[in-house]
Formats: sequence, structure tokens, C-alpha cells
Amino acid sequence: MAEPTAEQATASSTATTSSASPAASSSAAIDPKTNEPWLSVTASRHFSGWMKEQQMSLAFTTYQAGKLMLLGAHADGRLAVFERNFNRCMGLWADPNQTDTLWLSSLYQLWRLENVLSKGEHHEGHDRMYIPRLAYTTGDLDIHDIAVEKTGRLIFINTLCSCIATISEKKSFVPLWKPPAISKIAPEDRCHLNGLALEDGKAAYVTSCSNSDVSDGWRDHRRDGGSVIDVRNNQTIVSGFSMPHSPRVHNGTLYMHNSGAGYFGRVDRAHGKFEPICFCPGYLRGLAFSRHYAIVGLSKPREKTFTGLPLDDELAKRQAVPQCGLQVIDLKTGDIVHWVKLEGSVSELYDVVVLPMVQKPMALGFKTDEIQRTIVMDKPGRL
Repeated sequence: MAEPTAEQATASSTATTSSASPAASSSAAIDPKTNEPWLSVTASRHFSGWMKEQQMSLAFTTYQAGKLMLLGAHADGRLAVFERNFNRCMGLWADPNQTDTLWLSSLYQLWRLENVLSKGEHHEGHDRMYIPRLAYTTGDLDIHDIAVEKTGRLIFINTLCSCIATISEKKSFVPLWKPPAISKIAPEDRCHLNGLALEDGKAAYVTSCSNSDVSDGWRDHRRDGGSVIDVRNNQTIVSGFSMPHSPRVHNGTLYMHNSGAGYFGRVDRAHGKFEPICFCPGYLRGLAFSRHYAIVGLSKPREKTFTGLPLDDELAKRQAVPQCGLQVIDLKTGDIVHWVKLEGSVSELYDVVVLPMVQKPMALGFKTDEIQRTIVMDKPGRL
């Protein structure tokens, strides 16, 4: 009998576990309504070992299914999958220097989730338990990327109003910046501003699908109207992209996705050029790093919005089928060294973050009474 070549897992809203064949791992859970797994997660053979080697786990969002997904490893090395429901969750942020706080955008709120486990403490085998502690109700701003600056200020891409914004204690948001091409901050999604990159702890770059200044005008420029803008001087540093996403600065280099073409690459900021690193078989969104590896998110093309793009031609040329999942790319070689595929109820991902020094994370949501029964006392204070 041939040795399995991949790790497999299935997940549902109650991620219980069971063993599989000796060379595979499984997180088996069943949808009680259908008595069938609602999602199958398959990973390359050594993916969980790679996460252990990197001393980290991963979190990612799928707004189409409304899930916060957490990938880690069991003590025996098997892949561990955990998920919780957050309606239309998209933007995700984790501080690269600590893993106690997650920020998450949902349909009309921004959530702060906090880990309640102390160092060395475990809950049912999990070394992180994230609980939603604070929410800002913003209304449906179609929030995409979010980030926390070094000052502690939370900022986000307010895609509906074509601007960078921050939270308000009394209103829906505080506008901070808009692209030079946008004449007015209005709830019209004019250019489809979506991606946000920090540099030196401050907002530095954004990606936009067009320079349109009319309501929903970006849809007419999906093939080549995208650009990267330096928000510090309002200069467009490179353009001509098909629906770009997920700009990130890592070790002094600006990376991003030319999503509508299927390419992950770096930006030569000095010469205003995009240098493709790797083609991935899917619509790219979500980008995180661990040392010299990039972790990118793939989605299957959605009808109308994601079709009719250069990605279609690339997939046909390579005789490739679009995938939903994650791919790990070696920045030194451009090779895809590990992958995760999602099949079933999830077909689109949005964001992904690395959780350093975490082995097996979990989170609490609102669909069960578990959050009601979980009470954790902080250190005593004084009156």
C-alpha cells in the first residue's frame, strides 16, 4: 500500500478530533444537519511539520462562509483545524511580536479577540484561546485590510467610502486619508481601495483597483486599472495591475498580489516595477510571512467579479484548475514548498496571519453557550 502524500482534515463548527492512517492526520467533525463534513482541509505531506519547525500556526478568514479558521498541530504532529463563525469576516491582524490579541473585521463590526490562557497553560490541548472582548459597531463599511500602528491606533481600509479610517467612540468611523483621485468621501466604493501596508509601524502603502471617481466605477477597470499608492506622499509608485491586493512590507521589501493575474511578487520601489515571484492557481488575497517564506491565500474565481481577468488565460495556458486554500512560497527560490487546499463549503479566502510561538490555537464564538460559561479572572486590582 502506498504511503499517503498529504495530511487531511475535515472541520465543522465543533472541531473534534480522531486519528487517521499513520502518515496522515485528521480533524473529523460532522455537520449535525447533514451528517456530512462541511469542509475538507488537505495539506501537503510535511505542512504541519513545517509549521512546527517555524514555531508558529496560522489564522485566516473566509468571508464567503463567515469563518475565522485556525490551523495548528496536535501534540503528535497531526494537522489541527479549528473554526468559529463571524459574519462576513475579512480583515485580520495579529501583532508579529506577540500573539495575545487578534483584530477582525466582520459585516458591520470590528472585533478585538484576546487570548485568556497564561504562558504554559492549555485548554483541552490548545495553547491559545481567543475570546471576543470588544467590538466597535461601524455599520457595513465593507472593511478590508486592518492594521495596528506602533502607537496602538487601529486603522482600516474603508472600502465603501474609499479611504483609510480609524475607529470612533461615537460615530461609524474617522476618515484619515483618501486617494488623490477621489474627490469626495462618499459611500460609493468608487475605486475599490482594499489593501494596506505598514512600514516602520505607520501606514505606508495601499492597493486600489482603479482611479475611478464615480460610484462603483472600479468594475470597468478590473483588468489593468489597479495601482499601489504611497500614502505618505500621495504618489502612485506602480500601476497597471488587475485588482491588486495585500501589500506588505517584509524585511525592507514591499510585496503584493497582482490578484487578477494570479501572480505574487515584489515591488521595485526605486524603479516603479513589479517583479513576479510565483504564479498561484487562484485569485490571490491575504499575505503573511515567516522568515523567508510567504504564505498566500487563494480563492476560486467568483462569477462576474473574478472572471474575465488575465487569471483565466493563465489558468488555461497552464491547464490548471483554480483552488481555494493557502500556498507557502520560498522567497529565495520562488518555489511553492507547501500547500493547503479547502474543499466543500468554502471557496474564497480573504486574509491570513502568522501566530508566532503558537502550536494549537482555538477561539470562542457566539453560536453555543461556551462563551457564556467561560469566565477567567484577571490579576487583582485595588479600589
